[in-house]
Amino acid sequence: MCGIVGIFNLDKSPVSSVVLKKMTDVIAHRGPDGEGLYVDSFIGLGHRRLAIIDLSPAAHQPMITGDRQYAITYNGEVYNFQELMVELESLGYKFRSRTDSEVVLYAYVQWGVQ
Repeated sequence: MCGIVGIFNLDKSPVSSVVLKKMTDVIAHRGPDGEGLYVDSFIGLGHRRLAIIDLSPAAHQPMITGDRQYAITYNGEVYNFQELMVELESLGYKFRSRTDSEVVLYAYVQWGVQ
């Protein structure tokens, strides 16, 4: 099972990547296959990866859209992600990985919260 951490500074002070890294280190046992950090001003996401679906580096998290407007760190399972991926590809989305995480990211971009 992967592990995720996050920081959201309500006072809008910058997130410390050092603190975020320490947080992901604490949960290293949750994801021995990789680690990723994303910091954008007062928001920080950390991920420890247990690779199951797509074992390639393209599936590392956090994932960020090409325009850097959206980011996700995700631990879960979408059983119909392959069908959703085909639908999103038909709408013009280009996937780097073959993961449900990236499908969740672009499904949000396309359809928002429903």
